[in-house]
Amino acid sequence: MGRSSKDKRDIYYRLAKEEGWRARSAFKLLQLNDDFNLFNGVNRVVDLCAAPGSWSQVLSRKLIQERPEDKDKVKIVAVDLQAMAPLPGVIQIQGDITKLSTAHEIISHFEGEKADLVICDGAPDVTGLHDIDEYVQGQLLLAALNITTHVLKPGGNFVAKIFRGKDVDILYGQLKVFFPTVSICKPRSSRSSSIESFVVCQNYSPPAGYVPTMCNPLLIDPKQFKSLEGVNRIIVPFIACGDLSGYDADQTYPLATSSGEKEYQSLSPTQEPINPPYKTACLLKKTNCLASSENMGQEASTTVEKSDTDVLS
Repeated sequence: MGRSSKDKRDIYYRLAKEEGWRARSAFKLLQLNDDFNLFNGVNRVVDLCAAPGSWSQVLSRKLIQERPEDKDKVKIVAVDLQAMAPLPGVIQIQGDITKLSTAHEIISHFEGEKADLVICDGAPDVTGLHDIDEYVQGQLLLAALNITTHVLKPGGNFVAKIFRGKDVDILYGQLKVFFPTVSICKPRSSRSSSIESFVVCQNYSPPAGYVPTMCNPLLIDPKQFKSLEGVNRIIVPFIACGDLSGYDADQTYPLATSSGEKEYQSLSPTQEPINPPYKTACLLKKTNCLASSENMGQEASTTVEKSDTDVLS
């Protein structure tokens, strides 16, 4: 029941399974690429917070499978704290993006050179409290930006998820320090009801004399930035990505396009999660339910025994 209703509600969820993508988020990167041509001339890419691997899967198809003549030049490194199922041509690092050792390991796979493109689709487990979610996502973005300053070559591009809120201009200011061109984008496959957007930062140009460090990624005092008014504030253009004649993520579509077609068969996910965090929680819940059932059974048998005793007496 749940699977069928989800298939009917979300066209991109259904298309992802039909086309073999690991998650619907693959369409977000594809639509961003359509508007910004992110993969043009790119050979070395870093995918931060990569699990379950849909963005790495897009990179593998676009840079290796569709460009077989350049496959020997392409290096894709995916980084995440969680394990991820293998992908052709993708090097996986299970590590922390806030550690300097992770940055060194990424560069080692590029034979000492730096990346042409860094992407990050990472997000925290949302609580539903927007202020908290925006703050945690902002910190994650800054962590991604921090490691990007270690691994991205001058002139490279950086793409990351962002939650748009009242204090998001501070993050824009941070990004404008390193990138002269920063755009905020909303792919069509991202639901309109979601506060999710993406920043596309182009032409990495760190300040003169800047030395990347994991200690403090903030170069602008938020208090000073908030004091700016009028034209002195950073204005970031907003771009809606994706063909407007395409599918709408907030629209409900029928499972069969015509009466003559066979009944739609719901497909399983392309890649099941590898040892997901909720697995332990489900196991504990199941164990507690079994224990509760046993206790209830024991209490019921005790009650029956007492009633039998009362009858005999």
